Amino acid sequence: MNKTIGRPSRGGGVLAARDQNQAVNTNVFAQALAAMRIAFGLTFLWAFLDKLFGLGFSTPSEGAVINGGSPTDGYLSNVPDGPFEDLYHSLAGVWLVDVLFMLGLLVVGITLTLGIAIRIGALVGVLLYVMMWTVVLPPENHPILDEHILGALGVAVVGLGLAGDTWGLGRWWGAQKAVRKNPVLR
Repeated sequence: MNKTIGRPSRGGGVLAARDQNQAVNTNVFAQALAAMRIAFGLTFLWAFLDKLFGLGFSTPSEGAVINGGSPTDGYLSNVPDGPFEDLYHSLAGVWLVDVLFMLGLLVVGITLTLGIAIRIGALVGVLLYVMMWTVVLPPENHPILDEHILGALGVAVVGLGLAGDTWGLGRWWGAQKAVRKNPVLR
């Protein structure tokens, strides 16, 4: 069945569009959300693996967690002047902050890549993006917006749209008894 989302009606609902030029195919939209979910998931998963093993992209091997490196020290130690400079300098290299950061990257990476528990993964992803945005306040090229805010919005859309149901394990995950009882786990 080819479902479409059309233009909003005066009552705020959505009318089925008769003209394909005015409509978005819900299957194509679901696939686009799924692709966005997977891209975000793989981005976070890659960041986790690169910081853990020092694969040489943003983390050299000597800075890898498995070699005693801190995933937060370099980034937070070099925070530019801004409203949270002192806070982030004090958190740089702190063991608990390192563990929570790495755990956050892993949770977002796994949940979004697989399409399970994406509400939790999206929440953690939004928090990580917003925190990274506050590190660089004010943004360099715009008074408010930068790629961190756009990432936070994208991850939120993926989570709210339950994008794990397409090209993921979301439907199976959502059918589990514990998840049905606790929709926040969806």
